[in-house]
Amino acid sequence: MAIPQSFIQELLSRVDVVDVVGRYVQLKKGGANFMGLCPFHGEKSPSFSVSPTKQFYHCFGCGANGNAIGFLMEHVGMGFVEAVKELASQVGLQVPDEDISPQERERAAQQRQQQATLTDVLEKAGKSYQQQLKGSPRAVDYLKRRGLSGQIAKVFGLGYAPEGWRHLAGVFPDYASPLLTESGLVIEHADEKGQDGQAKRYDRFRDRIMFPIRNVKGECIGFGGRVLDKGEPKYLNSPETPVFSKGRELYGLFEARTAIRQHGYALVTEGYMDVVALAQLGFANAVATLGTACTPDHVQKLFRFTDAVVFSFDGDAAGRRAARKALDAALPWASDTRSVKFLFLPAEHDPDSYIREHGTDAFAERVKEAVPLSRFLLEAAAADCDLKSAEGRARMASQARPLWTALPEGALKRQLLGEIAQGAGLDTTDLERLWSAPTGRTGSGTPGQRRAAGPDDGAPPRGDNERAWRPRQAGGPGPSDRQGRYGRSERTERRGPAGARRGLVSREDRALGLLLSNPAAWDALSADDHHLLAELPGAHGVLFAWLESQIHEHGPQPWAVLREILREQPHEALAHQAVEQVALTPGAEQDAEELAHVMLRLRIDRLKVLENEAIARAGSDPAELRRYADIQAQRKALEHQIGASPV
Repeated sequence: MAIPQSFIQELLSRVDVVDVVGRYVQLKKGGANFMGLCPFHGEKSPSFSVSPTKQFYHCFGCGANGNAIGFLMEHVGMGFVEAVKELASQVGLQVPDEDISPQERERAAQQRQQQATLTDVLEKAGKSYQQQLKGSPRAVDYLKRRGLSGQIAKVFGLGYAPEGWRHLAGVFPDYASPLLTESGLVIEHADEKGQDGQAKRYDRFRDRIMFPIRNVKGECIGFGGRVLDKGEPKYLNSPETPVFSKGRELYGLFEARTAIRQHGYALVTEGYMDVVALAQLGFANAVATLGTACTPDHVQKLFRFTDAVVFSFDGDAAGRRAARKALDAALPWASDTRSVKFLFLPAEHDPDSYIREHGTDAFAERVKEAVPLSRFLLEAAAADCDLKSAEGRARMASQARPLWTALPEGALKRQLLGEIAQGAGLDTTDLERLWSAPTGRTGSGTPGQRRAAGPDDGAPPRGDNERAWRPRQAGGPGPSDRQGRYGRSERTERRGPAGARRGLVSREDRALGLLLSNPAAWDALSADDHHLLAELPGAHGVLFAWLESQIHEHGPQPWAVLREILREQPHEALAHQAVEQVALTPGAEQDAEELAHVMLRLRIDRLKVLENEAIARAGSDPAELRRYADIQAQRKALEHQIGASPV
């Protein structure tokens, strides 16, 4: 959906950034601006400024800045279009959507109205449960025995669903309303009739501590209920509804957003009580899945807020099984710039009990020592394998293949190939050849048949297809000219299939072409890479910011679709040219190694700019010399990765 720039300008002229930010950050008047504690990094004294005249926020500590739309995207985790729609609804504007049919527009409006109505119903029920908690000494005593304070209960909106079958009949005037069943609050048995001849209805949640589940905007979309005493099930969740999907939502993410940025990682636990208790004990960066195994959608959502995720599980067999499912979910997102770890506590402990017995420092140390994804992958591959026997090593290689295949291309994947090969008693070349053979026919068939598996199964092809696996170079396959592509030259020379010169392409152009040709590669980049690209000067930054908004709103779309959305837009020609340059090298859009190298060079370029800025300021601020040294060290480390010389 392309939103006219004129509408964006009108929207920002009507929205007050102070009001938008003030819903999430406590602001105080300080001169012409408003000041508060920055929600993007931890600080004790306010350095976060919001200007009502400029309609802009800026943190003098970490440099975060932007307008009202940017704040909702960065702090709340919304996509661009979602943020625009949210702000438009607040000021009574209708977002232009002329590209869709009247029928589609009507359906979308009905869906938005239904979702808004359901969240209103759930919010009303949640407030009633909170009032019931205050009047229930038994429920309050339960929370106190679990070590929770009234303040933390307020932060998470905890409540109590009283005993009895129809408490909500006293909350909602029409207990027969279909909204109560659509929201999951009430269960209806159509085949059972009451004395009034109507289908029997009763409250889903009874005599339970209630945990409101909120989306990233803070809207209540469902509940989790825990029994106070013995009973089954211990936890009861809202069913799937138009506003609630267990496979996509995480409990506590709304409350944990700021803490995740401050701690530098998200801690994924197994239950609601873990999240609340950890927040009470100083680990407010905890979230939990909602009575279901961790999914790739969960992991992707977390990586919108951080580049580091730690899964915490009990050390028993059930915890290991849950961790194994989390590994499967995390593998597609485990790029070289992200960190995924697995924390296993002793079987007798959950995070709450461990901290209370050993202290916060001890728990923080356990987090630091958590098992990296690479090691856990190797352990999972070797499970139930006798590595002292040839049969056990062969089984280990077989079990490792789907795990390794799921990883995105990069240095981590190549390193693990070597470690798996070593464990299997093979060299890397033999393992690649083994995995490139069709499943169930290893070592059999013609060479052509063995190559048929190709790169689609995640294994690097061998033999005649080896050229396609190597990095695609300007004059043909092979690594010999990588220095020329990624080293000294500020621009990259590309050649067509016949080797004819096709002009010079900047790194920004190349990154743009690769990502527009294959938008799915966007999620393989880190959050820092996303910021770097969107903040590039000129048209490149505008196009990358636009691409990010499209991916957040609609997911990866093929270039054919993006091309139509860009039609008659200001930077349409640049986008077309970048994609056409990539098309000159068949298959380049799938070359994850090339994209990784281009991003490395762009990071180096950015660090050089920061070095120059630090030197320029060093005359008036000696502290900038230290900053210059730190930035220079980062740059040299990146240059060392690709063997580049300083330029």
